[in-house]
Amino acid sequence: MQCSDFKNILVLSFGILLLYTAYMGLQTLQSSLNEIEGLGVASLSVMYVSLSLSSLLLPPLLIKKIGCKWTIVASMFCFISYSLCNFYSSWPTLIISSILVGLGGGPLWASKSTYITITGTKYAETHGKQATDVVNQYFAAFFLICQTCRVWGNLISSLVFHLTPNADLDAPNQTICGAGDCPAELTQTGNITSGQPSNTVIYVLLGSYTGCGVGAVLLIIIFLDQIQEDREEKDVNSGSILFLAIKQLHDKRQCLLIPLTMFSGFEQGFIASDFTKSYVTCILGLKYLGFIMICFGVTNSICAAIFGKLAQYTGRVPLFLLGAAINIGCIIGFLIWKPADGNFAVFFVMSGLWGAADAVWQTLLSSLYGILFEKNKEAAFANFSLWESLGFAIAFGYSSFLCVYIKLYILMCVVVVGILLYGTMEYIGHGNTSGASEEGPKD
Repeated sequence: MQCSDFKNILVLSFGILLLYTAYMGLQTLQSSLNEIEGLGVASLSVMYVSLSLSSLLLPPLLIKKIGCKWTIVASMFCFISYSLCNFYSSWPTLIISSILVGLGGGPLWASKSTYITITGTKYAETHGKQATDVVNQYFAAFFLICQTCRVWGNLISSLVFHLTPNADLDAPNQTICGAGDCPAELTQTGNITSGQPSNTVIYVLLGSYTGCGVGAVLLIIIFLDQIQEDREEKDVNSGSILFLAIKQLHDKRQCLLIPLTMFSGFEQGFIASDFTKSYVTCILGLKYLGFIMICFGVTNSICAAIFGKLAQYTGRVPLFLLGAAINIGCIIGFLIWKPADGNFAVFFVMSGLWGAADAVWQTLLSSLYGILFEKNKEAAFANFSLWESLGFAIAFGYSSFLCVYIKLYILMCVVVVGILLYGTMEYIGHGNTSGASEEGPKD
């Protein structure tokens, strides 16, 4: 890897790491910290609805007009607004900031993925290497660093909570936890009260998260190089950008990947809202939530690096199957597990296993879009963000209404359908299930 490539991948990775340290830390706490009337998860649902729309409309336009670097910078300012508005959490402030984050999220994720794919492809062409392997390794390196955001975000919250005296962070007075937890029934009986930290604790936490966001913006502005993509075949006017993103759906490979892409949003929504609230906080309280989610972040980051490297030897199909198998096993485990104080270690095991499965979807699914649709990267990653965000929005949207066991059955159905259609895509899309297609979309 050339020095400039190595530097840019590191700068991008640590910039997103700082930004997502704040964002993921806040997201993990929303279902427990702002649980009154479901404000926390409602704001997250609105955020991902907004993100799904921005993913389709904004990324190609912004990337074409200002390039990947400045699209990333502009998007980061939207994320900082979420930390600021949490200083006074209410329906107006959280909903408005959620919409802003959604508007910035689509361009951020698409421009990040486009930047990595372009850098990896150009390096492969220059050094006579396989583009698939280089792009996979670049995404693996990115996610190895970026996915630790869950570690640092939750470590910050855990330290703030533990180092603050007289913080009421005990478990809620709730008799049913785990798969049997039904939010609607608890709301009717009023049995949803739990200890909440003081305003001082919250302000210290939010101040730390805001500082992370500001640091991320400065890092990208100062140290990330602007790259230029060869656009000989992609000089489109603004009016045709939406058409190109929609035209991407004419590719049967894109359509077959939709359920699995949505599952990526479903499963992250479950671990961020339902696992944290109905399993961890319900039994152990807020005090241990951060430490348990750190386990998710550590395994996620390590497995992202391992799977990215392993894919060049095994192909991506076995790893996709492994990810689906782990998720299905965990879903069955969540259905039969009765969380209690006595099985403290199980919280960490389930969190770690879910993190390993998530590493497959975050690393290999992202790189798959970049490889399959190499000639239409902006439109492809716009669709990736659209469908993943829709999965998030649905998962957070029904979080305050459905019983946990129903959500688990939904997850089971989506992952099974998604992996079957993915297998169909590999079979009919191209003959090589472990390689990559360099062709553009086939109408």
